[in-house]
Amino acid sequence: MGRNILFITTDQQRFDSLGCNGGKIAKTPVIDALARDGINYRRAHNQNTVCMPARASMITGQYVRTHGVFANGVPLPSDAPSVARWLHERAGYRTALLGKAHFEPAFDMNQRWFENQMARQDSTGPYRGFERMELAMHAPLNGWHYSVWLAKNFPDEIAGFAPLLSARPGGDTGAPEVKYNPIPREHYHTDWVADRTMAFLDSLDPKENWFVWMSFPDPHHPWDPPAREARRIKWQDLDLPAGYPGSREKIEKILAQKPRHWLGWYHGRFRNFEGGPATFIPAALTEDQIREVNAMVHVENELIDEACGRVLKRIDERGWRANTDVLFTTDHGELQGDFGLLYKGPYHVDALMRLPMIWRPAPAANVKPATIDEPVGQIDLAPTFCQIAGVPAPEWIQGKPLPTAAGSGRERVFTEWDSQFKQVGMHLRTIARDGWVCTVYEKSTDNLGYDLGLVPRMLAGGDFPQPDIRYDGTEGELYNLKDDPMQWQNLWNDPARQKIKSDLIADMYDNLPKARDPMFTVEAPA
Repeated sequence: MGRNILFITTDQQRFDSLGCNGGKIAKTPVIDALARDGINYRRAHNQNTVCMPARASMITGQYVRTHGVFANGVPLPSDAPSVARWLHERAGYRTALLGKAHFEPAFDMNQRWFENQMARQDSTGPYRGFERMELAMHAPLNGWHYSVWLAKNFPDEIAGFAPLLSARPGGDTGAPEVKYNPIPREHYHTDWVADRTMAFLDSLDPKENWFVWMSFPDPHHPWDPPAREARRIKWQDLDLPAGYPGSREKIEKILAQKPRHWLGWYHGRFRNFEGGPATFIPAALTEDQIREVNAMVHVENELIDEACGRVLKRIDERGWRANTDVLFTTDHGELQGDFGLLYKGPYHVDALMRLPMIWRPAPAANVKPATIDEPVGQIDLAPTFCQIAGVPAPEWIQGKPLPTAAGSGRERVFTEWDSQFKQVGMHLRTIARDGWVCTVYEKSTDNLGYDLGLVPRMLAGGDFPQPDIRYDGTEGELYNLKDDPMQWQNLWNDPARQKIKSDLIADMYDNLPKARDPMFTVEAPA
């Protein structure tokens, strides 16, 4: 019998959210134990800082510029490479994805894409190499399996969720997208995903090998966990995060060193349509609102940890523990008060790029626990799954199996950003290497992506002037993580750092693969 693979992902979770990575608030003993008994990658980066591109990199093992999903709203073709399909066809693995997929646009009012049709068609697949898919999002909308289940069984509970991307004030402090959800915990999507995962596992013969992707929608906004759990962490007791500069004057001073859309977003002159609610203006955020958002995030992370514990217990009960590999990560991070900001977007700093990534190899494999500081990425997950399954990685995979010990010689990892909307037109290329993070702002475009004028009002939240921030190709960001772990001091124009900057930029462009030409089309807002 071969090795099984439980692949656990969350959505929008920071590296430092876990106890094993220095987190002090949320209790995450289950995931911490995976890190203690396995391998903790302390410099794992995503290949893009929003959902769809990052998730496409995980399933294909490819860079964004190769698989083509360069922004939310760009559907991954249904016949795109899939490591799940590879494991199913080449190694006979039973395969399932339970929870959030988001390989196709979620704002799909005309039901163009199969992910959004499945539940209404009473279908669970097969699709993309997964024998079974049961899908959930952050709110019970649009007919995903969780939405249909909740509407059928507990319709009165739907109204308890906060509206997604509304920035509607809520909670005790009027924080955006915060709500104390009256839903019972067992009906909330975190426990639902764990329940559906266990149901699939229970359907398998003990001798069958399986690859199961358990994908939690949290702790992505809206921040609306079950009310009976939400008060387990009191926001009034929380300190402000270390990355919060303090006064408005300090925030403005730090942001003024960065390219113009940083301070522009803070003041509301630039609307971050791609990373959060368009109505959200960070300068209006109070310190207590940051505390309350963080408390809700910490609670959601605790609920995820407890759900993981339930699933791992079931795996033990089925006799699979000795030959089951468990990998845990997320698609991207969350600003969560750093720089005085919330949400995500075209902001290439650790809060959004650096990921929790943990691999607890099957105990029978006799891999020694390790902490690895060498850079790895999401493209390395798919070849790792192939290695575990004992099949060669297909030629379309661009990553390498994750190292199991220090000394792999890995030097760099890349993160990219291409704007979804042509009126924004930003293009960021980032290399992380040798304790440096260097981001090039390529020349802005005005003809690529979706037209903001076509964005539904439900996403835009109103009518806003179009962004007017453009870059000519000379701007960028450069940070020395050893001296400046908060990334508050932009060294891009520092005369003493021009040599290292030039070296990093040359290294990045020498090693990035050729971009897809022509690019795919953005077909929906998100």
